[in-house]
Amino acid sequence: MKTSNSLLDDLKSPYPLQPGHQKIFREQGRVHLPGVFRAETLVYFREVISRAVAKYASPSIPLEKRTTYDKAFLQVMNLWRRDSKVKLFAFSRKLARLAAELMGVSGIRLYHDQALYKEPGGGLTPWHADQYYWPLESDTTCTVWVPLQDTPLEMGPIAFAAGSHHHNFGRDLNIGDDSEEILRAALAKAGFPHVESRFRLGDVSFHGGWTFHHAGPNRTARMRAAMTVIYMEDGIRMIAPRNVHQEQDWERWLPGARVGEPIDSPVNPVLYRSKRANRPFPEVP
Repeated sequence: MKTSNSLLDDLKSPYPLQPGHQKIFREQGRVHLPGVFRAETLVYFREVISRAVAKYASPSIPLEKRTTYDKAFLQVMNLWRRDSKVKLFAFSRKLARLAAELMGVSGIRLYHDQALYKEPGGGLTPWHADQYYWPLESDTTCTVWVPLQDTPLEMGPIAFAAGSHHHNFGRDLNIGDDSEEILRAALAKAGFPHVESRFRLGDVSFHGGWTFHHAGPNRTARMRAAMTVIYMEDGIRMIAPRNVHQEQDWERWLPGARVGEPIDSPVNPVLYRSKRANRPFPEVP
């Protein structure tokens, strides 16, 4: 398949972010942005990414024999290093610029990309916060979740506990049965609103590294295809790993990074840098 100029333009043309979007992101730790991409762009990249997932995903065992985590999705990371067309999407300047503007920073580096495909009949994705896995000094991090088809509630779209990035409890929990049980109860008790909505093709969702989120099971007969990209502020420093998962992330996704120093690695390139620092939009009443 040939990548047309119109598709490439859609990957880099600015999206008209509104001050209200940044306010929602700051207060809730997540934001749903409508119509970020044209439908034809995602139809094209759905085929590209799905082909790569089929090629590189680990052989699966029957759903009924898997753990809760393995029932949640097929997962392939850093596809950009294996497929040049996936790289075009993972390096989208439009998405990286949105990450910078939402977080109010001047530069964005890639942490890694991640395809998450929830199979027909696939199970729930347990409650968790992504930054549990990242040995990073600050919370100037976020993830974009891009569904590659219309995604109704029955398909298990990403969902959030709005405002939970202000909640310290549960930040030491690995994703799994324990995090699902403990966080479901704790977040409900704390009164964080549960935000779940359908996604039209072209919509995307951004959430912060400490925003607790989950997803329901896929009750449809179709694969729920989603592509994610994790961003961190350019200049963010690495910390000494606090758990075995952070040690593994250091080795896999931050090669050559040193504790206490800004991350600057060939596999963590700068994806966006503004000519001047992006400041948060003024408060909107």
